[in-house]
Amino acid sequence: MDLEQKIRTLPAKPGVYLYKNAEDEVIYVGKAKNLRSRVRSYLLEASQANAKTGSLMREAVDVDYILVDNEREALALENNLIKQRKPRFNILLRDDKTYPYVKLTLADRYPKVFVTRRLRKDGGAYYGPYFPGNLAYRIAELIHRSFLLPSCKLDLRRYYPRPCLQYYIKRCLGPCVEGLTTPEAYRESVRDAQMFLEGRADDLEKSLQQRMEEAAMAEQFELAAKYRDLLITISQLHEKQRIATAENDDADVFGYHYENGMLAVNLFHMRGGKIVDRREFFWEDLQELELFEAAVGEDAAVGEDEEQPEAPAATAPTGFHAGAVFSALLKQLYIDQNYVPRTVYLPVEFTDRPTLAALLTEHSGHRVDIAVPVRGERRSLVDLAGQNAKQSYDQRFRVMQPSEKAIQESLQDILMLPELPRRIECFDISHIQGAETVASMVVWENGAMKKSDYRKFKIKTVEGVDDFASMREVVTRRYSRVQEEGQQMPSLILIDGGLGQLHSAAQALEELGLTTQPLASIAKREELIYLYGQEDDPIVLERRSPVLHLIQRVRDESHRFAINYHRKRREMRDRDSELLGIPGVGARTRTRLIEHFGSLRSVQQADLAALTAVVPQKTAEAIYAHFHTTELEATLPILGQ
Repeated sequence: MDLEQKIRTLPAKPGVYLYKNAEDEVIYVGKAKNLRSRVRSYLLEASQANAKTGSLMREAVDVDYILVDNEREALALENNLIKQRKPRFNILLRDDKTYPYVKLTLADRYPKVFVTRRLRKDGGAYYGPYFPGNLAYRIAELIHRSFLLPSCKLDLRRYYPRPCLQYYIKRCLGPCVEGLTTPEAYRESVRDAQMFLEGRADDLEKSLQQRMEEAAMAEQFELAAKYRDLLITISQLHEKQRIATAENDDADVFGYHYENGMLAVNLFHMRGGKIVDRREFFWEDLQELELFEAAVGEDAAVGEDEEQPEAPAATAPTGFHAGAVFSALLKQLYIDQNYVPRTVYLPVEFTDRPTLAALLTEHSGHRVDIAVPVRGERRSLVDLAGQNAKQSYDQRFRVMQPSEKAIQESLQDILMLPELPRRIECFDISHIQGAETVASMVVWENGAMKKSDYRKFKIKTVEGVDDFASMREVVTRRYSRVQEEGQQMPSLILIDGGLGQLHSAAQALEELGLTTQPLASIAKREELIYLYGQEDDPIVLERRSPVLHLIQRVRDESHRFAINYHRKRREMRDRDSELLGIPGVGARTRTRLIEHFGSLRSVQQADLAALTAVVPQKTAEAIYAHFHTTELEATLPILGQ
């Protein structure tokens, strides 16, 4: 059954359809109230469309579908499939900034607290997202300081011989070492952290008040003072939250700027009536995708009746169709999120806006309005977001370099660094089939490469080809010395390589007790960024991203520095073996020759008189004969004629 015949057999019911290519890859996902009518009209539309829009139909060889009960279920399923399959003909949400959540790993024996941007169904509890992004880090820091729950990467299913620094500075209960805490005390801290993160401040205050009084009655005054201080902190935070939520409802405001197939969208997050943060989205080469999305939208259907005549459909619309983009953007941005604001303001209308608003209302538990204001203060906010989108467009696509601080802030957001990155140390390994293995460390600091801090390492403990062991050795050597000399650790350690090199570096840091050090790697071919602790979700940045350019620049410099050092080591090896192979030339004679002539090539080019001035006559003749044997052999036939 060919594609057109299969389309005629589709049921006239709500559902999601998936187009596939010859490799059985899903290349487009769409939803429909009536699968048969929608896909038939879309096929007709595409057959008459321009070359760009028709490219999908030239690739598609099969269509699959999933039936659902209603249009809202179709919308939700469409969103999930787009996120899972990432079809290249759909408009995909790609941005350099995602907002963080605080995660409590309740499924673990000893739960930890992390800041994360990835929501998973892993038994953990997620709280957020938090605006601005650094608020999540402040909350996690408060939990470390107040409830003493760790965020280290240690495997707490087993015990270790000694605790790390976090235990000694009283920011961790020390579950990694047997006897430092009890399961009961740890569970109490987890319950307190849960109540705090869930906003149950009243319950938490009552519990702390009771425990403080019990400790005072038992004359455990130090423990009572701890509960008192914690009670004061929680009370102050609760009062601030009451003030913030009493002012105005929350809203998200969108604006956009489009030129030459490239789009910039700005999103303002308004919380308590104030703009608390801004988010940017970018798409390149969007023209083909947005034309296709517009061509197969709700208005493109020929009707619900499958027997309608198959007259040639109108040509796909030309120009930019912002509604199709915002329809795709809002679905991917809000569906399945823990929190959705009560109001979303858009610059343009799109067809399935009421369906999406109803779905978000159902999922969030409160009414969600998606509005397109045309006048007044709300329209002014949308226009302001559009003006900022124009500025973002210029910075990204007109080669206007963003400020160094803006790049640092983006890097902090993307890699979830606890502080603004001031210093990055990057490592690379270089060798040829295991010979002369060396490593490099380059340093980026406050916007520039700091060559005075570069370091070279000759690998000492590894034989043969073993990049993982080599990386473990060099990271151990570097940071054991940093600890011995009392130096400050970098904001980020970057590894040139994939998961193997990343885990080797992590193992070395763990053995040194550096369990909270930010660590990432970048793979050469795919340019995937792996963040240690979240390796299952590699970070993919757009090729124009300034953050990607910064990471590539540091990575490429470490590679260059390692290659140059390896080349010098190899030249030294070749030079040594060449001279030491000549009869009468030992280590001292070799050194004297190199110091006098400057290089092996100069020794090769020296005449007999010049050599005799440095070494004895017999040795000079042997050296000259060694390097000029080929020339002499070439002249022998001529001399014999």
